[in-house]
Amino acid sequence: MSLLLEPNFDRNRVRPAFLTGGGICADLIAAKDWATTPLGAMGGWPQCLKNATALLLRSQVPIVMLWGDEGVMLYNDAYSGFAGGRHPDLLGSNVREGWPEVADFNDNVMTVCLAGDTLHYRDHELTLHRNGTPERVWMDLDYSPVLDEAGQPAGVICILAETTERVAADRRSAFLSSLSDELRALTTPADIMSLTADRIGRWLGASRVFYAEIASGRMTVERDFTHGVSSIVGEHSLEAFGPDLLAAYKVGTPVVVRNVRTDDRLSPEASAGLSSREVGAFVDVVLFEEAQWVGLLAVQNATPRVWTASEETLVQEVGERVKIAVERARAERDRLWDLSQDLLARADYVGMMSAVNPAWTQALGWSENELLTRGYATFMHPDDEPPTIEAIARMAETRQPTRFENRIATKDGAWKHIEWTVAPEPDSNNFVAVGRDLSEAKAREADLQAAQEALRQSQKMEAVGQLTGGIAHDFNNMLTGVIGGLDLIQRNIAAGRMDRVQKYIDAASTSAQRAAGLTSRLLAFGRRQSLDLKVTDVNALVTSMEDLLHRTLGEQIALESHLADDLWAASTDANQLESALLNLCINARDAMPNGGKLTVETDNAELDDSYARDYPELQAGQYVILSVTDTGSGMSTSTIEKVFEPFFTTKPVGQGTGLGLSMIYGFARQSGGHIRIYSELGQGTTVKLFLPRFEGEIQTDVAPAIAIPRGAGETVMIVEDDASVRLIVTEVLNELGYGAIEAIDASTAIPILQSSRQVDLLVTDVGLPGLNGRQLAEIARQSRPHLKILFITGYAQNAAVRSGFLDPGMEMMTKPFAIDALATKIRDILGADPREI
Repeated sequence: MSLLLEPNFDRNRVRPAFLTGGGICADLIAAKDWATTPLGAMGGWPQCLKNATALLLRSQVPIVMLWGDEGVMLYNDAYSGFAGGRHPDLLGSNVREGWPEVADFNDNVMTVCLAGDTLHYRDHELTLHRNGTPERVWMDLDYSPVLDEAGQPAGVICILAETTERVAADRRSAFLSSLSDELRALTTPADIMSLTADRIGRWLGASRVFYAEIASGRMTVERDFTHGVSSIVGEHSLEAFGPDLLAAYKVGTPVVVRNVRTDDRLSPEASAGLSSREVGAFVDVVLFEEAQWVGLLAVQNATPRVWTASEETLVQEVGERVKIAVERARAERDRLWDLSQDLLARADYVGMMSAVNPAWTQALGWSENELLTRGYATFMHPDDEPPTIEAIARMAETRQPTRFENRIATKDGAWKHIEWTVAPEPDSNNFVAVGRDLSEAKAREADLQAAQEALRQSQKMEAVGQLTGGIAHDFNNMLTGVIGGLDLIQRNIAAGRMDRVQKYIDAASTSAQRAAGLTSRLLAFGRRQSLDLKVTDVNALVTSMEDLLHRTLGEQIALESHLADDLWAASTDANQLESALLNLCINARDAMPNGGKLTVETDNAELDDSYARDYPELQAGQYVILSVTDTGSGMSTSTIEKVFEPFFTTKPVGQGTGLGLSMIYGFARQSGGHIRIYSELGQGTTVKLFLPRFEGEIQTDVAPAIAIPRGAGETVMIVEDDASVRLIVTEVLNELGYGAIEAIDASTAIPILQSSRQVDLLVTDVGLPGLNGRQLAEIARQSRPHLKILFITGYAQNAAVRSGFLDPGMEMMTKPFAIDALATKIRDILGADPREI
């Protein structure tokens, strides 16, 4: 028992003189057996120790003295209050053992001050266990050595002032101020709650923080901050909490629980449920009190915790700021809800909408009541309903936002294209939807596509116009050869000079073949089609176009070709490549108004990964390069950056659409290739087309010449409005052993086709007057379902084929055609000659 507690204890009798007036701590020092400490019995204390002790005991500010190497503690009444639950056991203890949680700090103090130096700290933070639990404190500390009679440091004296309340208040104010600033920048309640949970959770060292809405005895949590515990996002029942807590929530009272296992307000079921969710203590602050629900901010600790008054106040102050921020965000949301031109809605997975914004009525004409009392599927186009419902169901399953388009009915019976973005809500029952009216955008897109197509055709026609002079010159030469040759044949036959006829026949045939080739090239250039990627000999293509390019460039421009001997085959559309080459040469010609030189080159190139990295749209690999170089005016860097943009042109108004290079760029990209331009002002321009190398096996075998196949008495009907063509085809058929039936048009042919007369093959021109060849074929197959049909046309074959023109049993030939080609095609359609089987 302490001497202070003994009856009839006489303080004056046992108290040494230097302890007089020292307060309670002086009594404790007087009563303590110091012989068990490093200081020894009090009678043997040196005078310097007694003097320092007398001084500190009479001070009204907290002072502690650490004597000797061990740092034996002596302190006054003011310090005993600071020591908390560790007083009076600290008195006479060694400082490193008395405050083990800060032993390293005190060890440094003893080392420095016993060496004769001083230490000074302001608002220094330490974590002390003054009352059995960790506690953050801030202090001003001043340490000085205490000298003995020889003038050497014998101890350390510390004058301290706890600044915890002031520092905590300052830091809390700064925390709340910064939180308010951060909340001000957020625009959605979800983001506000998420930021708040994170900030206050870290500030208080809490295990879990979240915002929850309570309705009908259930709590919904959208997001939470967690540290060392699991998330509880989702919906939870609160029925086990008991009436007291639920009533407190409803009236807006903060709920503070320090230990969920011992709090009388929690039922055993509630305590067990909270414990299973790793909740040992919590503070709940009500933020919103609506008619149907309550919103609260919850701060939880995994273990029991004595929430300080400051902490409870902080949670409430944070709640007030959150409420202001959320109300501001909701007001902004409501304003945007009312003003938005997009269709906004909240709906459930059952098929009903619970909220729609005014944009629905403005865009579709339906009233809010009509929209909320009818299932949303009833507003969808019947064809769009199944994929829409499927997309919503998939979103409900994956819990991920999704996008889709559908058509929504207007009240006046029309349909509007709507692009939807839908996202699930945390309750698993509802989702939100944002719809954008695409009607005007789709109309503009259709108009733009039509305009672009018209401009593409205009670009082609412009190029054709550029060729007019050269084409007219070539055709006149070719027609002269044909007409002159026929005239000479006629004259020589009449004169009996048959030996000369063959020479004139050859000359006329050559001219006709040249004309056919030029016509075919123009048709291929002008037709509309998607890319037809095939193996292409680029050298042969360039060579075949040289005459045409000479005519296009004119006499002032010298054309040179440098074609690689070992050039790879390319995978590209030959017709589109011809068009691209022609456009590039026309551009080069226009860049050399005073004449110059144009060089067309081909080469092989293998592009590595380092080159491809500079052009993300280009893959590393092997390419065939077609280059066009001129010695013209060149282009500036700014112009080069824009040349591939649609409608950009450097030509005067009326002389260019600005689509030429953009079309070539699109062709190159669609082919899997690339285009590059190198140019300097006054130094000319080089355009390089990179075409992917053809990777397959190229057939090089030349088929041997074979005899013209003959007929076996089959009957062929020829329907052709051009008398010359009809005559030639009929003569060929008769000569080859077929029976021929002639008709000038569909009206003449139909009665024969609907009769019982034998017809094994129908050969018809596509472009007949009245009913065209395709319509005639359909009528013929009504009475002769298996009739085989050969169309002949002066237009591009592939354009008809790709449009789905041909059905099974139908073939097509393009005029003009050779006699042997016609005979072979007819024999192939009819099948093998039965005489050869």
